[in-house]
Amino acid sequence: MSARPVVLLTGPMDPAGEARIAAVAEVRLAGDTSAATLRRLVAQADVLVVRSALPADLLEHALRLRGIVRHGVGVDMIPVEAASARGIPVANVPGSNRHAVAEHVMGAIQLLRRGSALMDQRLRRGGWEAARALADGARELHGATLGLVGVGDIGRRVAEIAAFGYGMKVLGHQRRLDALPPFVEGCGLDTLCERCDALVLACALTEGSRGLIDARRLGLLKADAVLVNVSRGAVLDEAALLHALATGRLHGAALDVFTTQPLPAGHPLLALPNVLLSPHAAGLTVESMRRMSEGTADAVLCLLQGRRPPHCVNVAALPPVG
Repeated sequence: MSARPVVLLTGPMDPAGEARIAAVAEVRLAGDTSAATLRRLVAQADVLVVRSALPADLLEHALRLRGIVRHGVGVDMIPVEAASARGIPVANVPGSNRHAVAEHVMGAIQLLRRGSALMDQRLRRGGWEAARALADGARELHGATLGLVGVGDIGRRVAEIAAFGYGMKVLGHQRRLDALPPFVEGCGLDTLCERCDALVLACALTEGSRGLIDARRLGLLKADAVLVNVSRGAVLDEAALLHALATGRLHGAALDVFTTQPLPAGHPLLALPNVLLSPHAAGLTVESMRRMSEGTADAVLCLLQGRRPPHCVNVAALPPVG
């Protein structure tokens, strides 16, 4: 048994942050992320660093765990309530991927409104004139209206790029409309869907946001509108979206997250020409991974020193420190 504390990684991290942890602890990388493997390895871990979904019962096997750190932002893949019940702090690294995700969002909107992916395919297969004909339906971002569901770190950065970079009108919806930045017009969700040319889902997955964009709300969108989801797959009714895209009720969509991940082979989305698909990679860049790694290391070192990490998401459920 190691005399040093053990930090278990469910996935690799940038060397800079890992080296800082390795200076004070033994770093172990899980060989796979199966439930059986994680249950076995977590029994010897002092801190768990999370990059994949955890089994709901994992903490029943954690004999000496001092804390859990999400290498990223969303903590829906961590059993936070179970951690709180055991007095285990859960931390994340907010803002670490905001630039990466925001740039992905704006790039996707531009590709969809210009029809760039289809034009590329048509040029390769059908020739110059066939591809050029698609330009008749291309739309600019300048002057268009962006609708944001969720205006946190990522949503705010999207809004900044859209408003100040592209000259777009930005609408926002979240629980507290009075907390929106001054360049974002707050409005109800139905109104936002009716008015926007591009709908961006950037909210956290909660019981309140599950199935938020359903068939009725998709029906409120303009026929030439586009949708981008960088939230979680469950925020969107995938079957209703498929129908809207296949029937031409919605112009296009860019999806980075799905109801089932990885996206199963043969999934109907894979056959649609008006969809841009990415494997939950919107937030993954060299720069964002480095920021996540450094922020993760900060949190892990705090936990190993017996201190509460700076971005503890369940602090209210934990006993007082000291």
